Amino acid sequence: MSKYLIYFNQAWVGEHSDAWFAARVPLARAVVGEMKTAGVHVFAGGLEEDPLEAFSADATSGTLRFTDGPYVRHPQFLGGFTVIDAADEQTARHWAGKLAEACGWPQEVRRFKP
Repeated sequence: MSKYLIYFNQAWVGEHSDAWFAARVPLARAVVGEMKTAGVHVFAGGLEEDPLEAFSADATSGTLRFTDGPYVRHPQFLGGFTVIDAADEQTARHWAGKLAEACGWPQEVRRFKP
């Protein structure tokens, strides 16, 4: 079994009405429920949409510093993610596809290093 990260950048979501988003919530929750039933679910969650709500911790100067806001201001930032424990890449593709269909925007998949 390998762990896979399925994620999306907030910019990939696009502009949609509140009703459109509301219709997607039960679809995405259903896929997460299926993942739990299949025994592949590790964790899933959406992130606050305003990157200014983030904070950063940086110790590269030798002194730990906390800064309000994202470490790097960039138009693309992580919007949400799911971690699964899947038998193989084909299984990871299956779940990423189900999430992409349920959410209505692309998902990227990366395997965690062993």
